Amino acid sequence: MPQPAPPLAATQRKNSAALRFWHWTSALLILGLLITILFQFVIVKAREAGPLFQETLQKSNITLTKEQARSLTRIISHRIWDWHIYLGVGLSALLVFRLITEFTQPATQKFSAKLRQVQKLFREVGADSPDYRHSVFVKYSYLFFYITLVVMVITGLALIYADDVAFLHAAEHSIKEVHNFTMYLIIAFTALHIIGVVRAELTTDKGIVSDMINGGEQSS
Repeated sequence: MPQPAPPLAATQRKNSAALRFWHWTSALLILGLLITILFQFVIVKAREAGPLFQETLQKSNITLTKEQARSLTRIISHRIWDWHIYLGVGLSALLVFRLITEFTQPATQKFSAKLRQVQKLFREVGADSPDYRHSVFVKYSYLFFYITLVVMVITGLALIYADDVAFLHAAEHSIKEVHNFTMYLIIAFTALHIIGVVRAELTTDKGIVSDMINGGEQSS
């Protein structure tokens, strides 16, 4: 009597759907935040647009005072910052979502478990293995990114309410400095991350991008 075929081995995605959603959506929101900064300070240069308004309207025999020109530039600046705030609030919600997924997804997909595993292997193999040194560096760079993102989100939310909360208003300048600095760190991490992913795709870790799109498969 023929034996029934053995059941197929269960497979589990390397990257859960929740993690992939968070990864790509966060990437889009961070890109959007960077674009608003680019428009504010490089492309539009809202604070410097007043004289341009005056010069352009003067050609149509319309005269603007400096204060009127400043009012127009403030409108543009506020519109850009409104979008920056909307995207920042969205990123804050995604960060909360990421924290929830860390506690709810399977152990093999948790960042904390992967970090502990790499630390354990590194201790067992030692620092002489380039592969494990690289793995430890990558995992700790992700940890650095998460911490930086938390600080950026918290300071960003604090700036939103700085005009309404006395102690936040008193510390607004310092909060803004920290917020701006963390944004630079996020930009640096993003650039290094993209370079690292491209290098990995071309050398030892082919398929790393597709794994973050379709999840990849690993035996359970």
